[in-house]
Amino acid sequence: MSRKPFSQESSLQSHLRIRSDKTHYDCDVCGKTFFYMSHLYQHYRVHGNEKQYTCEVCNKSFSWKSHLNEHYLVYTKEKPYVCEFCNKSFSKKSNLNQHYLVHTKEKRYACEVCNKSFSLKCHLNRHYLLHTKEKPYVCEVCNKSFSQKSNLNQHYIVHTKEKPYVCEVCNKSFSHKSTLNKHCFVHTKEKPYVCEVCNKSFSRKSTLNQHYLIHTKEKPYVCEVCNKSFSQNSNLNRHLRVHT
Repeated sequence: MSRKPFSQESSLQSHLRIRSDKTHYDCDVCGKTFFYMSHLYQHYRVHGNEKQYTCEVCNKSFSWKSHLNEHYLVYTKEKPYVCEFCNKSFSKKSNLNQHYLVHTKEKRYACEVCNKSFSLKCHLNRHYLLHTKEKPYVCEVCNKSFSQKSNLNQHYIVHTKEKPYVCEVCNKSFSHKSTLNKHCFVHTKEKPYVCEVCNKSFSRKSTLNQHYLIHTKEKPYVCEVCNKSFSQNSNLNRHLRVHT
């Protein structure tokens, strides 16, 4: 297969005219096939690094006009691609296509170590960090490292003391959304965590876990003075008063 580079536009057009009697058109550089000469002509820009479409706002240039149009959505905040299932909208069609995997439950990316599968490749890449123990995201304040960027962002709140999540009922604020969600059970009286042994319900999972110790007879909290053990930390604290 010949691999012809074209330094001038006229040379490329002449080359395409020679091939105009064909029913399909093959790229001489990568072998990709096109049914229309115009599509092959556009494709050659990929190899020539020609970027003739320039953004008027930031001067970033693109090989395709469609990519420029998509780029403009960054400024307009427009999200023209809408999910048919849940009406969630996206600025890029590729993001919509990825989102559809949430509904189809398709998981095409499989971990080579444990065979766990994921809908998105970025989720698979994040999962691999569990196996490699790699923690590439490092806190600039205390140098603590994390395997996920989202965990690092949450950690920064420890240093900033920021509490962005506010309860709509009592205005109490929290550093993490998960903590706010737990707090909301105080107002709703909801107890979603149910003991599988006796059906007693709890508003917090940690309380349910402590409750299970009643059934397992496990006593993980040990007094350092007399070695007496307890199933709950609160009982141990109460016991320590005996020694003081």
